[in-house]
Amino acid sequence: MTTGTPAKTRTYDLIGFGDEVPGVLAIVSAVREHRRRTGKTLRTLMLFKGNSQQGLGGHLVRGGLAYLDRANVPLEVRQSLGLATFGDPSAIYKEFLQRVGVTQVALDPRQADKVLRKMLSESGTDILSRVQIQSIITRGPAIAGIRLANGETFMAKQFIDSTVNAELAQSAGVRKLPGFGTFGLPDSELPVTLVFETEGLSISRLKEVEFNYLKRFTNPSDTEAQRFLAIAAGGDPALIDQFRRSFTNTQGGLRTMFVGLDHIDVLSRVLTITYHAFRGKKAALKESGVLMDCPNIAILPGGRLSWNALLFYVGGSQAEALARGAARPTAAMLEEMTFVEKWLKSFGASVVRATPELYIRHAGNILDVMEPLSGAEMLAGGVPASEAIATFGYHLDVRGGITGLGAKASGMGIGSISFHAPPLFNVGIHHAQVRSVPNLAVISPGSGFEGYACAAGRIVEFNVAVGQGIGIAASLAIETNRPIAAVSNVEVRQVLAQTGLLSRIYGRSNATEASRLLAFESSMIAIA
Repeated sequence: MTTGTPAKTRTYDLIGFGDEVPGVLAIVSAVREHRRRTGKTLRTLMLFKGNSQQGLGGHLVRGGLAYLDRANVPLEVRQSLGLATFGDPSAIYKEFLQRVGVTQVALDPRQADKVLRKMLSESGTDILSRVQIQSIITRGPAIAGIRLANGETFMAKQFIDSTVNAELAQSAGVRKLPGFGTFGLPDSELPVTLVFETEGLSISRLKEVEFNYLKRFTNPSDTEAQRFLAIAAGGDPALIDQFRRSFTNTQGGLRTMFVGLDHIDVLSRVLTITYHAFRGKKAALKESGVLMDCPNIAILPGGRLSWNALLFYVGGSQAEALARGAARPTAAMLEEMTFVEKWLKSFGASVVRATPELYIRHAGNILDVMEPLSGAEMLAGGVPASEAIATFGYHLDVRGGITGLGAKASGMGIGSISFHAPPLFNVGIHHAQVRSVPNLAVISPGSGFEGYACAAGRIVEFNVAVGQGIGIAASLAIETNRPIAAVSNVEVRQVLAQTGLLSRIYGRSNATEASRLLAFESSMIAIA
């Protein structure tokens, strides 16, 4: 970090670093609230490392993650409160989905890019992409400005970081644990995904391919199919058995894919097996470095299908390096895509197109926040209802697993590391407010999460709710000459209630599971 102010600067009220959707909508929320209160427009700027010509909107747009993870709200809660399938998301998220035209879960990245640009234009926000931070200008503990590698300098009163690795926060000296450092596993990390789109492969053809292979894999007399099974399992009998269990449902029927209004859920391991047999690689993420997982497929306009399926194994330092490299896929990842292309074209795809950026699920977590948020606190219901700005629910699952967690827990005498009951918790902003740099907030999977909290904390829908709150907090902070960290949950909630934007609040406590997870997280964090 550096001190002092260069002779030539551009000054703003609020700067966002990173163009992830929660960060974009946080700026929009800040501008709208400031206009409502003062009739004036905030001077706002969005800086990000990606190439804006490839789209604006982070991993949902350039990373192509078209299949959205939505809130999980139990049926009995929805019925008792008259809620829709995904509950009652934050007002700004509902507006965004409506403007993009999302039916259930499929978000067209091309349309999302247009909508986000329009929302930022309506807010009068300047945009600058392909930036690199050279240094941070400080004023006491606060950030005063960002000096870029090209010599440009931008000053502001408040700052929002929406990058997956909290890169602005790190540059400002905020401490961060890599990987799953809160579990004492800094080298372990969630896999990254290279999303791809196909054209020319119809849903009916995909269903036909799956059904034919299901019949073959469940036929012991089909020696070629059984050989494919053995290749994909690397000859591991336990993995072969796991594959076979995925072929049929509880009634004994074939477990075929579910086709929804705008998405496809592939429920069996058939496509996984056929790809890994084609590659001659075991379908084991850490061993092979790559896994064609059961795909989540978004159905997009123009016959396009977007696949969230191709996982790559990374460690904590690799995830950080990829994030700092603007999430660009490596040469090895792009080479793997050539095999994916051949495989899918053999089924009838005419076009197989990888996205320009990776979907990086997680890249460590910052410390020094106002109040860290743990998985146990989520299971206990989150912040008190009187402070809540939204409610969110999501399974505490981590796609690809956390390498070393089971072994570490077993060594401590802990038998199970699974917590199946999904939390339904009330949302606040204190885990995003940075105590050590009080005019900075981090709205991302890299926020102040502990333990299993990042499983739900990495989901865009949740982070947009936090972002709406942080945006309002930023506007209040600017108006009252305070840092973002000085604004409370209650103040934000009052604004949302006054403006008719407060979502329904319906968090629930699962005391038994929360107590069990608290004991587990406390034990793991204590020796981290």
